[in-house]
Amino acid sequence: MEAMELLPIILYILLIILVVVAIVFLVRLIKIVGKVDRVVDDVDRKVKKLNGLFEIVDRTADTLNVVSDRVISGIVGTINTIFRKRKKKGEDTYE
Repeated sequence: MEAMELLPIILYILLIILVVVAIVFLVRLIKIVGKVDRVVDDVDRKVKKLNGLFEIVDRTADTLNVVSDRVISGIVGTINTIFRKRKKKGEDTYE
């Protein structure tokens, strides 16, 4: 056998080895993608649970904010009313 007859045989053997390695690599890659998909689904499910919790916290904070705004508004209104009455009394005595 000459070198020219041996070279295509070596190339075909190397090509077959390369195809087998590529197939093994693709099978492993498919398994890894499946695992990643399961992890992403698990994280997505947990994020949805946390979103529900954060919505409850947000609603509670909004409710507390509205209540505190009303209480502050009532206190400021009462204080303004008291000072207006004192101011009117003070103006009457000087006239």
